[in-house]
Amino acid sequence: MTQTFAFGGTRDKAACDPNVTYPSSLQNFLIDDGKEVILSDTGLPNNSQDILPKQGSPLWMGKKVATFEEALAKTGYKPEDISKIVVTHKHPDHTGELRMFPHAKIYISQTEADIMKLTGDNIVRVNFTDGPYKNFPESQRITDTLVMVRAEGHTKGNSVSILQDGDIYYMFHGDVTYTDAALQEDELSVIFEDKEKARETLSRVREFCKQNPTVYCSTHCPEGYLNVEQKKIVKL
Repeated sequence: MTQTFAFGGTRDKAACDPNVTYPSSLQNFLIDDGKEVILSDTGLPNNSQDILPKQGSPLWMGKKVATFEEALAKTGYKPEDISKIVVTHKHPDHTGELRMFPHAKIYISQTEADIMKLTGDNIVRVNFTDGPYKNFPESQRITDTLVMVRAEGHTKGNSVSILQDGDIYYMFHGDVTYTDAALQEDELSVIFEDKEKARETLSRVREFCKQNPTVYCSTHCPEGYLNVEQKKIVKL
């Protein structure tokens, strides 16, 4: 992705270096806590075609290495093994295969669920009624160790989920930033529905990472999976 895309929500285009790019990718995350198997988002629809790069494209996520179904199988799990799905937001690269899991409880903010017109007994519309969590004012607990927090801005119903594993916190943030460099530089990317809320959310995310040892699990850059593999704690 270009720097104009990665930082363009807050940094003036003239201040961005056209020669600087950041590696991009697309991945989602699976949590197995020994009791349940939970997904954070579900990636693009299985039938999605590769989007070829064009000259001057602000973002290209590369060639597909697996459909979401194939990727899940490579981890050793089947769709019926998944008991819960926590959705960060409505965009199709995060919700494209919800249809694979009619038996799983799908936790998604009411705002996003209503916009998507989701129906079914397995849809759990989250209204963040469990009070504050750390420095986030509104939360909804999904399991003993996994919590969703309201994190509007990228979309009007955007959320972040946080998993506590001992002393470490794994933050599944969807698209709060598109590259970890934006988190480090305290910059917004170009895509958001409410810039003021997006700015507030990024500030809360940064403050959480400063106060708690956090593995930052990004969807759109290779640092996302590398951070998980290495249990790398973000330093701000």
